[in-house]
Amino acid sequence: MKLRRLLGVMTKELRQMRRDRITLAMIIGIPVMQLLLFGYAINTNLRDLSAGFADQARTSASRMLARDIVASGVVSPVLEAATPQQLLDAMRRGEISIGIVIPPDYERRRAEGREALQILVDGSDNAVQSAAAQLARMPLEGMTFDPLAPGAISVVSFYNPQRSSATNIVPGLVGVILTMTMVLFTAVAIVRERERGNMELLIATPLTSAELMVGKVVPYVAVGLLQTGMVLALGAWFFHVPMAGSLWHVFIAASLLIVANLALGLLISTRAQSQFQAMQMTFFLFLPSILLSGFMFPFSGMPRSVQWLAELLPLTHFLRLIRGMMLRGASLWELWPDALALLVFSAVMMAGAILRFRKRLD
Repeated sequence: MKLRRLLGVMTKELRQMRRDRITLAMIIGIPVMQLLLFGYAINTNLRDLSAGFADQARTSASRMLARDIVASGVVSPVLEAATPQQLLDAMRRGEISIGIVIPPDYERRRAEGREALQILVDGSDNAVQSAAAQLARMPLEGMTFDPLAPGAISVVSFYNPQRSSATNIVPGLVGVILTMTMVLFTAVAIVRERERGNMELLIATPLTSAELMVGKVVPYVAVGLLQTGMVLALGAWFFHVPMAGSLWHVFIAASLLIVANLALGLLISTRAQSQFQAMQMTFFLFLPSILLSGFMFPFSGMPRSVQWLAELLPLTHFLRLIRGMMLRGASLWELWPDALALLVFSAVMMAGAILRFRKRLD
């Protein structure tokens, strides 16, 4: 082995790597992205959970209790309700994660050492249950009011009282699998036609850019729905994951995510120069999707700026949809803001892919 020839090959690879902007971006971008995500964005200590208060006592002591709970930083009040049922309705719609119920005879219960505060928890997210347990211990550790007696705080978990990890993870897996496969399938679609020499044939056809893009998306919708059905069936069979809401609504929500991911994949395909580049770009987008969507780490623990970024990811909205429908029994219409977000994302990505695609070889 000649050192001179070896150095020549190494120099050639380094120069080629420098010219390949996608690879260069991956080399620099992935370490930076992981450092920022794990060091700044991801926080397992939940703060500012959306909470509703039902203060049925309406006394100075009950108002002081509510203020001290908010001062803990764990919850952020977004709703005032008259009854616990109103809190449960808001929780089913995904408007709040925690409900605080102060009974009408709060002061007498507190004096007698009986249950004086009830915390209602959305158990479809296990992280929220942990935060509720933390909140239940805080008044005993020195608030401005007199400490409540042990057992005076009741935590009631809904939708997943057993805190089963599978119940929380399996619905999210539907979104993760669809994001990974659908984006990758279409990310290589246009590039594959170019590499196999089929682009010349497509150029000779009377197909418009829009017809070609849509034609490549539609067959994969059926594939995505098949994957959705498989995950749901296996989850119910092996892990007894419930289906509290409408199965048809779940499939409609899955269709919205499938179309969004396919449109994103097509946009990547119009930018990539090779199938390898397309796979690189897919991975580059998949990493923040799985980390910031709330699938692996609690969404409420992220800084506000990162939450705004996560709102741009289709997986974030789908997780809210499928967990709300499967575990809380909400309908698609009650969760319409997230469904609308997926529709808008799909339209923007598809329009971008159509505008970028040109029926030319250059």
